[in-house]
Amino acid sequence: MKPSNLLVLTLLALAPISAQPPAGAAGGRGGGRGMFGGPAVKSPEVSADGRVTFRLRAPAAQEVFVTIGGRTAMTKDDQGVWSATTQQPMEPDYYPYNFIVDGVSISDPSNPLVKSIVTGGFQSFVHVPGPSGLSWELNDVPHGKVTHHFYKSGIIGDNRDFYVYTPPNYDPAGKTQYPVLYLIHGFTDDASGWTTAGRANIILDNLIAQGKAKPMIMVNPLGYGTPNPDTNLSAVMANPERQFQDVSRALLQEVLPIVEREYRVAKDRNSRAISGLSMGGAETFYIGLNHIDQFAYVAGMSSAFVMYPKPAGSAPAPGGGRGQQQHLDAAVYANVFPKLDAKAASQLKLLYVACGTDDGLIGVNRDFKDFLKSKDIAFTNIETPGAHTWMVWRRNLTEIAPKLFR
Repeated sequence: MKPSNLLVLTLLALAPISAQPPAGAAGGRGGGRGMFGGPAVKSPEVSADGRVTFRLRAPAAQEVFVTIGGRTAMTKDDQGVWSATTQQPMEPDYYPYNFIVDGVSISDPSNPLVKSIVTGGFQSFVHVPGPSGLSWELNDVPHGKVTHHFYKSGIIGDNRDFYVYTPPNYDPAGKTQYPVLYLIHGFTDDASGWTTAGRANIILDNLIAQGKAKPMIMVNPLGYGTPNPDTNLSAVMANPERQFQDVSRALLQEVLPIVEREYRVAKDRNSRAISGLSMGGAETFYIGLNHIDQFAYVAGMSSAFVMYPKPAGSAPAPGGGRGQQQHLDAAVYANVFPKLDAKAASQLKLLYVACGTDDGLIGVNRDFKDFLKSKDIAFTNIETPGAHTWMVWRRNLTEIAPKLFR
């Protein structure tokens, strides 16, 4: 089932592409077998000038598109290989895309670089390499370790997972106690989103090696307050109040105690941060600002406040159509944060509100900032170019991490 229209969020407009390979581009047909038979093709292929060619062998297909910066038709050659190439060079980064083959969306079968979708399947990413100074580039520095954990949630009622990043030189038998960043994914992602698409562990490796961020543990929990979201995603917003209450309880009463039992972490609020993107950003503020006694650092990115429960009598949100900003009545925020005031917020060492200026959620994020101002609550206001994309969130995390645990 498709999520509510309120949750259909625009993607960043990337370089336009043409359905032609670049002059002199290699066909990329080497060993192995393609998904639809025949020799495998090379896809994606990044040229020296930053243009990207996408290929798919599908000789029986009638129509194929690539979804990057919109939906662009691909052309088929006499070998049954469909291709399209960006017209302009792409800036160094990791960009999401998929193919649509006769109406069916699939990931690129020639590309192992993917992000899981909680309901099944994958989204492909193309890496346009950049200089080593970019925080998400893999560099010759000490690397931390990512461990996958599973547990039975008595609160939500299913078996679920979370990931834990430990920094380089972490010694489980040592005496050093580390601060913890709880970093939450967005809607349709699973708990692995921040380490696959977000490159969060690589970003922390680089920032720690450069001395810009303190060595820390990062925890990536599953951000759904409904059981079995892989088969029941539509239920997430059926009862938004319970969604936020239960995901908060699961983090505080189940995940956090497991982490503090199994890892060498400091257990005071000054050693805990919470952050997240989109749905995870809304959860970040819901959890962090209602539990200031537990977290000293609260940082939301492109937060999907449209997911918050609406109190009876609140004014309807204006706008919200495709390409329009969405807005929320102040009563929504007052309902979610009934005890938040300037005195309580003064205990925070960081309150960070970030959103891209081309994001469909910029309106509700500005509404939230107006709510904070009405309470005389100080915060860090970040608005950058960009839409609702990982290209924005990787940069947000790169700025947030050095501000933590100082």
